[in-house]
Amino acid sequence: MSGWWTDRVVPHLADRSLSSPQVAQLRREVCAGLTGTVLELGAGSGRNLPELPAAVTAVDVVEPSDVGWRMSEQRRDRAPFPVRRVGLDGQRVDAPDGSYDHVLCTFTLCTIPDPGRALSEVRRVLRPGGGFAFLEHGLAPTPRTAAWQRRLDPVQRRLAGGCHLSRDVPALVRDAGLDLVEVRSEYLPGPRTPWTFGHRGRAVRPTTPR
Repeated sequence: MSGWWTDRVVPHLADRSLSSPQVAQLRREVCAGLTGTVLELGAGSGRNLPELPAAVTAVDVVEPSDVGWRMSEQRRDRAPFPVRRVGLDGQRVDAPDGSYDHVLCTFTLCTIPDPGRALSEVRRVLRPGGGFAFLEHGLAPTPRTAAWQRRLDPVQRRLAGGCHLSRDVPALVRDAGLDLVEVRSEYLPGPRTPWTFGHRGRAVRPTTPR
């Protein structure tokens, strides 16, 4: 049952829950400024594709869900740039070092089993000076909400395909050796719940080795 639920149902639930006008606006904001060759981790049904700027020339996608990939077909067909699926696992990206100008990640780091490893791959495949754009939900700064996020994590993981509520996304990005340039952390409009605190930001791969 859990495999059927995760494989067949969760992609549709995720698509529906992340389709609001508020989230669409956040997608537009996080995609602004992307150029050249882009790698997207966890593209799902392709809702970011219409938001990508004209300066993007190609998009490679790491998407573990066959259902999500099929759901993205119409958006891929309408994209003015080639879109290809290059892998299933963001923790092991099949691409040479420095392959991409930008990496895009929205509502994906919560479900990757080892987000630190995935972000290390992001750093590896970015060209020096290349950008990482992210939009993720995660650990809230208010103690009461954060406590509820930790309590709900086991249930959330079971019902939402491994999703975690309590990951500290900016800290994970910094720990992977990416330089945070901008981060905006806030609740979505409306009631403050364990599911509505998120982080939108941009980081870059350093141009000199550390």
